[in-house]
Amino acid sequence: MGFTRVLIANRGEIALRILRALRDMGIEVAIIHGREDRLSLPVRMADIAYPIMRSNPLDSYLDIEAVVQAAKDLNCDAVHPGYGFLAENANFVKRLQEEGIIFIGPSADVITLLGDKIEARAAMESAGLPTAKGSSEPISEASKASKLADEIGYPVIIKAAAGGGGIGMQIVHAEHEFESALKLCQSRAKSAFGDDRVFVEKYIEGAQHVEFQVLADGTNAIHFGERFCSIQRRHQKLVEEGPWLSEEKRDEIGSLVCAGAESVGYKGLATFEFLRDKNGDFYFLEVNPRVQVEHTVTELITGHNLVELGIRVAQGESLPLSQEEISWRGHAIQCRLNAEDPRNFVPSPGRLWECHFPSGFGIRCDTHAHPGYEMPGCFDSLLAKLLTWGATREDAIARMRTALDETILTGVEHLIPLHRRIMDEKDFLNREITIQYIEQHEELLG
Repeated sequence: MGFTRVLIANRGEIALRILRALRDMGIEVAIIHGREDRLSLPVRMADIAYPIMRSNPLDSYLDIEAVVQAAKDLNCDAVHPGYGFLAENANFVKRLQEEGIIFIGPSADVITLLGDKIEARAAMESAGLPTAKGSSEPISEASKASKLADEIGYPVIIKAAAGGGGIGMQIVHAEHEFESALKLCQSRAKSAFGDDRVFVEKYIEGAQHVEFQVLADGTNAIHFGERFCSIQRRHQKLVEEGPWLSEEKRDEIGSLVCAGAESVGYKGLATFEFLRDKNGDFYFLEVNPRVQVEHTVTELITGHNLVELGIRVAQGESLPLSQEEISWRGHAIQCRLNAEDPRNFVPSPGRLWECHFPSGFGIRCDTHAHPGYEMPGCFDSLLAKLLTWGATREDAIARMRTALDETILTGVEHLIPLHRRIMDEKDFLNREITIQYIEQHEELLG
């Protein structure tokens, strides 16, 4: 039985992306919104808009009971969380389940498991995924952390067990650094996640960040290949592209991530993230149990609508594709056009007086921005996701240069100048990129 009406519990470009997928499927679209988003494109385009006004703008999207009540009041069959906000909140999933409303994503138990980095690491290791050497339980004493580091070798990294987005991570190169690094990571983890548990693992130097897109129906899983996401600032991705690996390596890692998803009974879209060392070896990082910002790269090179597939699985459908039916064509690049100072990445909210995005062959732009749009300072700074496709990586880069040159944004600072310089930079062109790319190319910051 298909959905009749779905509530989008999100805002901005991802809300608009989900809205379009629902419309394509003939499903009515409802959406929640706060005061700042009452005139936004997704709110104006939805069939039903449900205001949740809060003095703190974030609470409009984080108040679990208010969102559940909206879904009940509007007789919605399901809720799509997008990414961020309540997308990885197991308590939210449980409340929806109690009310007989479907959450478009994995179960609360799976979200809880994958949200605990120590438990997720153990589960994926059991499923056969490669992991970096490290602790199998929380570490709270510097002496124990130091002893473990002696065994696995420096440098090591301290991570929050409940963490994400790189928050609190501390790299340790020597024993005398442990005491302060451990306290700092614990403090930041407690502040950000309400959980001060941390663990230690081998730090992969000169690493690349590669992720795999997975779709599962609770029993079986398939993968849509990899995305390369090493160009980052503060552990947040700026440029994503794909494909990146050889066919043999894609098949190898793809089989492993599918086994990992099946081992926990995963249902929905998931992204398995890895670090790849200079020898080409892979090490499991985490699973993001939701649609990713950069799902668009995979859609361009595979031709499959991932958001729609995630909704179909949530409706109870089995996987509509076999692994053999998925193929990769050409190359795609995505640049995140954030409203930020391109030198120090400080957010730049304000009104867009001029706003023009490119179009044409091989170009895609996912955005909620328009002339006159007031970019709030209280939310994520992402204004648009600009993508280009080409038969080769070189073609996609050339098209991205053209697309960036055609884009006009006035009224806020933005990252277009940085992206434009990256597209001409020698190491980028030669695929010599690690997660330290921005730090090692400070001249790009202007």
